Amino acid sequence: MANNNAEHFSFGKNWENYVKKHFSEERVQISKQHLLDFLGLPDLRGKTFLDIGCGSGLHSLAALQAGAEKIISFDYDINSVSTTQKLQAYSGNPKHWVVLHGSILDLDFVNSLEPADIVYAWGVLHHTGDMWKAIENTSLLIKQNGYLYLALYTANIIPPSDQFWLDVKQKYNKANQFTKRKMELWYIWEFMLGKNLLNIPQLIKTHFTYKHSRGMALYTDIVDWLGGWPMEFADIEDVKKFCTEKLNLSLVKIKTGQSNTEYCFTKP
Repeated sequence: MANNNAEHFSFGKNWENYVKKHFSEERVQISKQHLLDFLGLPDLRGKTFLDIGCGSGLHSLAALQAGAEKIISFDYDINSVSTTQKLQAYSGNPKHWVVLHGSILDLDFVNSLEPADIVYAWGVLHHTGDMWKAIENTSLLIKQNGYLYLALYTANIIPPSDQFWLDVKQKYNKANQFTKRKMELWYIWEFMLGKNLLNIPQLIKTHFTYKHSRGMALYTDIVDWLGGWPMEFADIEDVKKFCTEKLNLSLVKIKTGQSNTEYCFTKP
């Protein structure tokens, strides 16, 4: 369980920086294709889309371009809200795309929202400080026969240990800007280059091809990984059991990755 020994990471400022430096229509198309491929859908026509923890707004925009009938985006971080609003304005401020400031842990706010056909919470709920409550509240927002597209950091698969990374995140958030840059370089040297300068060409290649991972940017994700706090890791079997037995959802699909596991549940 995450605690409050470290300052909350500025997710929104990191996403604001991402949009300023990296946003492109190509990345929107990559995000859209990733979304549709995982859901197994040709488009989102006739479907409502709820983006929980909308961050940069990229994936809400992808849903818009996939033809979603209505998009609701919200985030706890006001900088994420304003960044998403910039992409909303970039799209011509469509009336069927609404951007809100709110928390998935605020049950009054959750109850004010209409359930959606597609509920999207990618890499978000483990950063709320109460992951299981966040997942439970999220389940209230799925329409009957609707889908939950959920991604959570997986427990015990990122060496050296979950506790090691929780300690790193707390240290990063307490550090000054100079120390943060040092920690980012340390991470790149230790975990991306493997302490070997001969791996620099591969790192450069990764930098340029990283956008094919949901339209993201490598340095943005490094900062997010080091700073992302609060933070909890989720055991795959625990997630499956919680969602199917407690929340009465049905597992449709699961995909494991380097750090996040992607789940697709439906509400039958």
